[in-house]
Order: sequence, then structure tokens, then C-alpha cells
Amino acid sequence: MSDSQQMSFWEHLDDLRRVIFRIVIVMAVISVASFVAMPWMFDNVIMAPCSGSFVTYGLFDRAAAAVGLQGELVTDPSFRVDIVSLELTSQLFVHLSAAFWVAFVVGFPIIIYLLWGFVAPALYDHEKHGAVRAFLFGNIMFYLGVAVGYFLVFPLAVRFLADYQLSSAIRPIVSLESYMDNFFMLLVMMGAVFELPLLAWLMGRMGILTREFFGKYRRHAIVALMIVAAFITPTGDPFTLFIVFIPIYALWEMSARLVPAPKPEAAEC
Repeated sequence: MSDSQQMSFWEHLDDLRRVIFRIVIVMAVISVASFVAMPWMFDNVIMAPCSGSFVTYGLFDRAAAAVGLQGELVTDPSFRVDIVSLELTSQLFVHLSAAFWVAFVVGFPIIIYLLWGFVAPALYDHEKHGAVRAFLFGNIMFYLGVAVGYFLVFPLAVRFLADYQLSSAIRPIVSLESYMDNFFMLLVMMGAVFELPLLAWLMGRMGILTREFFGKYRRHAIVALMIVAAFITPTGDPFTLFIVFIPIYALWEMSARLVPAPKPEAAEC
């Protein structure tokens, strides 16, 4: 039994308090730096998908032209989403909340590392096996998911929803709060979704998931994931649907590969 398992409840609570305090300090420091840099980040990063010159739109237009699929895929260079502040305090509170969310995304590996430092002493050596690889893999997948959300899913959603028109009498103007809520929610959600292979690996090690499960339900998964991709990108064109479907299906296949293969049964005497 490890030394940490000999500790009292109050000693564990004291360790947890110190870990939480360190996390708060890390978040505070990164939040202050993000707050200072937020005007530049807002103009050059957060608001970038609101312009027709955003890199994703250009890449999609060239890719669609290469395969002969244009139509509604082509983004008008004059495309622009107007963002308005409807409340007197909106810009201040958005500035503060955006700094916090940026701090969370940037400080995610540090937060996980500090939490792991609290949990690890209570585990046996065999339970710690592979933890370093899982930590690195989890962080890589989180940032990969955030990147997919920023460069792929969010721009597609912005372009479709900004151009969608119920009536010509309605002027499409987006509130600052609505834009920011959708921006950070989607990015963090995509980061969380890309942790599914790590979750599958952990469930496989615990015996909850098997590799046979993925083989048995692959056809069902393709249909379900296609529906998910269609829900995320309601533009209706097959090119965009396929572009979003690829990374989602890749997560399924990656999860299947990470689940440990069943051990061969011992030959009977």
C-alpha cells in the first residue's frame, strides 16, 4: 500500500486544498496575460471567421473548385458578420470571460498535471503504467479538437447561420454575447469530443469496452456519425458534410485501435 493511502482524511483534504490553490494561481496568471492580450486576440483570432478572407473559406473554395463542387460552397469575399454590443457592460464582461476561457484552454495541460499529482500517490505502480503516455496523448487530442473546432466546424456554422434568412425584412446582426458563447462552447466541446479515444482506451483497460464492439457496430456508427456531421454542418452540400465526417469517423477508428485486443485463451490440455 502506498504512503498516501496511510494518510488521514484531513491530510488528503489539505493536499487537495493546495492543489486547488495552485490551479487558481495558474488560472489567474494566464487570465491576466490573456486579458492584456485580448484586444489583439479578439481582432485577429476570435473575430477572424467573421470575414470572407478567413483561411478556411479560401481553402474550401479552392478544394471545391478542384473537384467540381462549387455552388454554395464558394464564400463571397465581401462576406462579413456584424457583431453588436447590446448592453452597456457587455464588452467588459465579454473581455473578462474570454480571458478566463483562453486561460482554461492554454492552461489545460497544467491543470491536468496538477490534478494527476494529487491522484497519483494513491495508485499502485501497475495502475500508473501508461499514465505519462495517456497524459501526452490526452493533451494532444484536446488541442487537436480545439483546432478542428476553430478551423473547420465553427467557420462552417458561422457561414451558414450568418447567411440563413427567414425573411428579407430581418437584418442579420449577431449579438456579442451570442457569438462568444457559441465560439467558446464549440471549441471546448470539440476538445472534449476528441478525448473519446483516450476514454475508450481507459474503458478498454477496465474491461468495459472490447475491440469486438467496434467491429460489430461499425456500420451503425457510420450512419450515426454521418447524422452527427449533418447536424453540425447544416449547409446541405456533400463536400462540407464529408469534410466534417472524416475527423469524427477517424476518432471512432482511433478508439477501436486503442482498445486492447483480447488475449488468446490458453490452449486446453
